[in-house]
Amino acid sequence: MTYALKLHRKVEKQLARIPRKFRSRIVNSMRDLCKEPRPHGSVKLDQILYRIRIGQYRVIYAVFDEELIIFVCKVARRTDATYRDLRILLDQAIDEVRGNEID
Repeated sequence: MTYALKLHRKVEKQLARIPRKFRSRIVNSMRDLCKEPRPHGSVKLDQILYRIRIGQYRVIYAVFDEELIIFVCKVARRTDATYRDLRILLDQAIDEVRGNEID
């Protein structure tokens, strides 16, 4: 079972600000999530929200098992603000993936 990878519109900008040597590692780790959405070392943050650690950076993502989608919400360096507003990230992910079904 392979999951599709979707990115929040802000993630590309977040990745562009990361130095190239770290960026390729982060992108490869995000692609690996398609094969294993809950790899060893991943931490469940809330309902369907998880995070993986890649060096000093964190990838916060949502796993939609029914739709087979991994939705990357945020890529950031670990700071006090990294885990702020998790509820907003979760709501954005749900709206983005399941929002079309409500109509």
